[in-house]
Amino acid sequence: MSTVLDRPAPAAWADEDDGDERYEILDGVRVELPPMSASNAVLAGRLARRMSNFADPAGVGEAHPDVLIKLPLLLDRNRRPDVAFVPYSRWPRDRPVPRGNAWEVLPDLCVEFVSPTDRANDVREKVAEYVAAGVRLVWVLYPELGLADVYEAADRVRVLTRADSLDGGPVLPGFTLPLAELFPPPG
Repeated sequence: MSTVLDRPAPAAWADEDDGDERYEILDGVRVELPPMSASNAVLAGRLARRMSNFADPAGVGEAHPDVLIKLPLLLDRNRRPDVAFVPYSRWPRDRPVPRGNAWEVLPDLCVEFVSPTDRANDVREKVAEYVAAGVRLVWVLYPELGLADVYEAADRVRVLTRADSLDGGPVLPGFTLPLAELFPPPG
């Protein structure tokens, strides 16, 4: 669940350094995010590492967990995907990442790990915004259920089970990760 914070100077929010505080900015309103569960944070880090270990040596790109992204939309949206894969074609490896909190780069792949406290409407809204902004692939992962939704468009979704593998498709050709290796064992 999200909480709206009453804070001054919304124009400066994208450049504040708030340490570990997790938030997004929606139409100029700073919305506090609940902390990511320890298990989902570990899974996000593990997934980002696997993606980067695959893509970086090939000169393709890097995955970044929990980074605030300024989406190029008509709406003012700074979203924080649990993992964002940024290709070097959009942000070269040797180009420094800005020091402000919001990074103005469009990932090719965004990942959301869903916990029991996440609202379905909020997750679907994020997916729609990612796709509208031009994100090419969105993975919505449900670790407790052993499921993954793979969006190649807002209206085109594939549902994977623990027996299936995530596939990087055109974003990360050749990358595969069995969900059974990523998700904790059932029970």
